[in-house]
Amino acid sequence: MTSSRTEVADRPAVASDEPPTPVPTETADAEHEAAELAAALRPALLRLTRLIRNQRVDMSLTLTLVAALMTLDRVGPMSATELAAHERIQPPSMTKILGKLEADGLVLRTPHSSDRRQSVLTVTDAGRELIARERGARTAWLSTRLGMLEPAELDILRRVIPVLERLATL
Repeated sequence: MTSSRTEVADRPAVASDEPPTPVPTETADAEHEAAELAAALRPALLRLTRLIRNQRVDMSLTLTLVAALMTLDRVGPMSATELAAHERIQPPSMTKILGKLEADGLVLRTPHSSDRRQSVLTVTDAGRELIARERGARTAWLSTRLGMLEPAELDILRRVIPVLERLATL
């Protein structure tokens, strides 16, 4: 939606004999094209993401546990509350997740330096090894699939990576 359309939508309705100003065809066409692209791209990305995520090394850990461990590794040491916010889950759920990761020796909990009520969580060497194996399995699976594509298709993928990266940060 463009800003001019937003401004019109935000104004109170005023009785007028003049018909409403139509949305320029180019804008409507661009919005329709974006909606069609989104409808086609979203399920393809979801399927691919699901397939990649399911390339697992350690099936004793749920995807939620692995995701929390990988976030902690990527972002760095943090509190359980901060990790819950990163993972967009409730703190009580994160407490259960961390209990399992801690029991498996994948996460270490240490007292916070200035607030004794909090703990700082870090990934252990065993946790980093598991992450490396998980990422390796996923990369190997995707590499095999990429090897089945034509050179022109691989070139398209190379060129789309920056676009997807940008899309993820908008």
